[in-house]
Amino acid sequence: MNTILEAIQKSAIRIKHAIDVKDIGYSQEQNSSGETQLQLDIQSDLIIEEELSRIETVHTIASEEKEHPMVLNEKGHYYIAFDPLDGSSLVDVNLSVGSIFGIYEGEFSGEKMVAACYVVYGPRVELVFAQYGKVSLYLLQNGVFEYVKEIQLNVKGKIMAPGGTQQCWPAYHKQMIDSFFARGYRLRYSGGMVPDLHQILLKGGGLFSYPGASDKPEGKLRMLFEVFPFAFIFETAGGKAVDGKGDVLEKTPRHVHDTSPCFFGSNDEVNEVLSVYAAH
Repeated sequence: MNTILEAIQKSAIRIKHAIDVKDIGYSQEQNSSGETQLQLDIQSDLIIEEELSRIETVHTIASEEKEHPMVLNEKGHYYIAFDPLDGSSLVDVNLSVGSIFGIYEGEFSGEKMVAACYVVYGPRVELVFAQYGKVSLYLLQNGVFEYVKEIQLNVKGKIMAPGGTQQCWPAYHKQMIDSFFARGYRLRYSGGMVPDLHQILLKGGGLFSYPGASDKPEGKLRMLFEVFPFAFIFETAGGKAVDGKGDVLEKTPRHVHDTSPCFFGSNDEVNEVLSVYAAH
């Protein structure tokens, strides 16, 4: 696992350099969702693929930018799913973006997840890694990621990051979000999943939500690349991650690009989500 973390760190340093110096214009390519890819999306994907391909214990990788998984080593036992540059469309307005990694053992399944990681490329480059019941924060300084501290969520937070198109939300979901704001919760939403969830983690708690809605009944965020990694991190940090009905990590995707509604946060907020959704 240390070699995988080292590969992610090397990838992050190279991606940060690409963000700083490479063309961020659109390519002629489309990803698995039919979205036109940025040059940075393609570059970041290739960087991570190259770094992970050097590790003998990695059996298969799956990228948000590729339609199908890629077998690297038949003798390996780790399966790694990653979103190379989540929120890449925010780069041109200089907002924070990130990379997300889910590390599975034996197969791509929430129940087989053994570690998760994400990197935030902002004013500072920070890396969060969850394994063995601990969530650790690292900071890139002078070309090296240095350990900063362990992250633990409070039981209750103060931040709301509600995703999705509001006019497409179920009425009861909107009422729930409005109720949180009526009680003094603060809106913190950039449109980037990584920085928004990073803020909730580092500020002690709150709720990130991306519900099933009329335009996207199964949600927008992909289980293997986005939902499962953050679910693992939040649960390891003492919080919860659900799909509105139960633990999101208990779900089994039929395809590597399957999506799910998702709610990440501290216990009080997520318990309220479960209560509201159970009534509907």
